[in-house]
Amino acid sequence: MSTSLRFEELSNPLSDLISDEIFEMLNSRGFINQNAARDHFIRKRFKSLRASKISAGDAIDQLRKDYPYLQFETIRQIVYNPSR
Repeated sequence: MSTSLRFEELSNPLSDLISDEIFEMLNSRGFINQNAARDHFIRKRFKSLRASKISAGDAIDQLRKDYPYLQFETIRQIVYNPSR
């Protein structure tokens, strides 16, 4: 059973950074970069998977199941090269 949540299913994928109210206000005004928010969530999920002793490759494969439109290499770049 997978406990992962997809970015699209979250009301506030940045809840560890900003409140739901602020997220909704910024998002409604177009100030949230959806790709950057998705990448933040992917990095957070990757760290969680690694903390539960899942190998890096298996963690990336799990994330690929959640984001089938992203290639393995793309997810690897997101989690290992966060500052672009």
